[in-house]
Amino acid sequence: METWRCLLFVSLIMGIMSVNGQLSDNFYRTTCPNVNSIVKQAVSNKFTQTFTTIPATLRLFFHDCFVEGCDASVMIASPNGDAEKDADDNLSLAGDGFDTVVQAKRAVEAQCPGVVSCADILALAARDVVVLAGGPSFTVELGRRDGLISQASRVHGNLPGPDDKLNTLNSMFSKHGLNQIDMIALSGAHTLGFSHCDRFANRIYNFSAGNPVDPSLDPTYAQQLMQACPRDVDPRIAIDMDPVTPRTFDNVYYQNLEAGKGLFTSDQVLFTDRKSQSTVNDFARSDGVFNAAFGTAMIKLGRVGIKTGNNGQIRRDCSAFN
Repeated sequence: METWRCLLFVSLIMGIMSVNGQLSDNFYRTTCPNVNSIVKQAVSNKFTQTFTTIPATLRLFFHDCFVEGCDASVMIASPNGDAEKDADDNLSLAGDGFDTVVQAKRAVEAQCPGVVSCADILALAARDVVVLAGGPSFTVELGRRDGLISQASRVHGNLPGPDDKLNTLNSMFSKHGLNQIDMIALSGAHTLGFSHCDRFANRIYNFSAGNPVDPSLDPTYAQQLMQACPRDVDPRIAIDMDPVTPRTFDNVYYQNLEAGKGLFTSDQVLFTDRKSQSTVNDFARSDGVFNAAFGTAMIKLGRVGIKTGNNGQIRRDCSAFN
């Protein structure tokens, strides 16, 4: 009888947390106490298969949270090709990110069936890949439900673009309760991963009538980009976002910006714009300062647009609504 009362009390508390839209780092302490270690092991197993697991999973989390909130809506597969993942801005999301979440969900379901949302698993996996790449660990708050809407039409204009300037970036991030320091810290995720040539080709071939090459680019780096991405390059070709330490989560991204080696306009502008330059310099000088800011920003990002209670569900299959 006492056990029954205890379980009822825990259930009521979790229900209250969901109704109030609150997250907690120990949300599953009674229903799936080993969820952190289960997801961590699944992510580690996936990483041994391919390094792409790391940047793909981290990018997937960003793209999910910026459209409809952190609710795994980006995971939905539609037979009509009109789900969130089918939008033009999401077509370049690497399949390894999706597969990481699918494998982690399978492992969690084996021990805690019907308890942990895909949204929470994605949030945990995003933290775990940062750690695997040598980056900081940080608290992941849990208690999200999976969203019930996933539409390609809702993506356009809600994700940062490679040509965005500082004011545009600040405006987009501020809509989600993220300030300029958060934005600059989260941009540091570009220390990992890769980009297709067409995303920055205008900076090396068609910047302006008087300057075909963006003058904010380091000339030697611009030549390297031209060699890697000639005008008639295969559209499947991609290059590292960070030309120095592309497989390590570190603050070299900011040192690259200081040296004119930001791949996107939206990267380089963080240094060329005086309003953000000092933060770039701070992060470039101190890995510890950057890591602390990144962890704080990731926690704040994980609170964006969360679904709780009847506003969401615990999907059995991350790629389909129940």
